[in-house]
Amino acid sequence: MPSLGRLHLITDTRPGRDPLAVLRAALPVARAELVVQVRVEDDATDRQAYELARRVVALCRRYGATCLVNDRLHVALAVDAAGGHVGAEDLPVRAARRVLGSAAVLGATAREPGSAAEAVAAGASYLGVGPCHPTGTKTGLPAPIGPAGVRAVAEAVDVPVIAIGGVTAASVPALRAAGAYGVAVVGALSGAADPARATAELLGALRC
Repeated sequence: MPSLGRLHLITDTRPGRDPLAVLRAALPVARAELVVQVRVEDDATDRQAYELARRVVALCRRYGATCLVNDRLHVALAVDAAGGHVGAEDLPVRAARRVLGSAAVLGATAREPGSAAEAVAAGASYLGVGPCHPTGTKTGLPAPIGPAGVRAVAEAVDVPVIAIGGVTAASVPALRAAGAYGVAVVGALSGAADPARATAELLGALRC
């Protein structure tokens, strides 16, 4: 598995957002420290997901960044992404590992130690853990688990834990202290007036 960056940017494809513009601002700042997770809306077609992922892969390669595709593993294979990420309603982790192969990066979503350990045993390379804080980016999420929830998961597994959900540069130190290897963001970059500066602030917090 390639070295995993600590800052994960999840593409924001909601109406009015420009995920490629945000990515173009973030990549020169973060370079190989950035992992881009291509996530599209549920009603997006596979062709739309493919076209976005293809462009993200091309941009990431220029800077040595890692590109993953959320949920749609066939798209990850089609664009030669580094791997994928599966949530609770997607393919089981063990099945996803069979699809992607042993060398791919495979992330899985978890929010408590038991399911986290099961995901790692099934082949997850890292875990997305949360939501840590309230967030308006995605609806229908369970209650936030806070740094204490992140700590419980981090202490139960031996793979990187990526904290997600309402993450800001100000909240990073507490999450890192709880055992998070890194953080995943959507709105912290896609909603920033200056995504490059926001990227630098997040990286600065992660390096402390």
